[in-house]
Amino acid sequence: MSIASIDDFYRESNTLIPEGINKEIGHFNVFRIDELRQRIKRKLVPEMPYNRRAYYKISLIRGRNKAEYADKVIDIEHNALLFATPKIPYHYVPQDDDQHGAFCIFTADFLLPNKSGVVLDELPIFQPGSVPVFQLSDDEADEIAPIFNKMLKELSSDYVYKYDLLRNYVLELIHTGQKLQPALALHPTHSASARVSSLFIELLERQFPIESIHQRIQLRTAKDYAERLAVHVNHLNKVLKETTGKTTTDIIASRVAQEAKILLKQTNWNVSEIAYSLGFEETAHFSNFFKKQTATSPAAFRAV
Repeated sequence: MSIASIDDFYRESNTLIPEGINKEIGHFNVFRIDELRQRIKRKLVPEMPYNRRAYYKISLIRGRNKAEYADKVIDIEHNALLFATPKIPYHYVPQDDDQHGAFCIFTADFLLPNKSGVVLDELPIFQPGSVPVFQLSDDEADEIAPIFNKMLKELSSDYVYKYDLLRNYVLELIHTGQKLQPALALHPTHSASARVSSLFIELLERQFPIESIHQRIQLRTAKDYAERLAVHVNHLNKVLKETTGKTTTDIIASRVAQEAKILLKQTNWNVSEIAYSLGFEETAHFSNFFKKQTATSPAAFRAV
């Protein structure tokens, strides 16, 4: 399972990348929800979940929806502002055909510190454990909608500094969200365990494949995954035990061992480089882990 890129988004949505978008400063684009849904209705675009995207997404949703996240479901009766990050998967499900609003997508480098002074993953709204879905009144939604309208207008302009303006609009949406109270209409559903299990596997697979010695897995322990999914580590372990018969730690260890075998067989990286990429601080710790998982040492496995 790979992380979808911006190019994947345009290919899957059968949409051309607009002219004039300068990829060198990061990527940004904005869409109207009703227009995209019309393309879906005409079978021009597949129905796309947004829980596996390698980009950030801010949506103003106007219509009845359900936002599903880990073991929670948030009922959206009228309007909501949603913030999606590559690190925290969730998606929303329309409950009727009367859907309006807009959303923008952008990569992390669009808001690089040297361009905006902001580090996205340090902002409260993008922290692990948050559920960034904000219910809005009609008046609040009416105040936010013009920001997206300005984005749409500016993106098609020939103003030399339009990307600086667009960055400001994105930051305005982020700060608007951070001032709002999160939606509290949370309730578990019968499929909560299945969803937690699915999202755990989703996050686990996002760590792989390891394609460079400079790449390193970010989530290493059961606690890391529980925090990212905003559930207690004991609850995550209980759910995975029920759905897979294995503990969280066992599943993580098995997948790390699988990647270790691939790297040992398919690369010429030394063992210390592989150990580092897989999150081990000491090569000896990796060797002990690998031997426990496979009953052989990394060197012996590579030599076979």
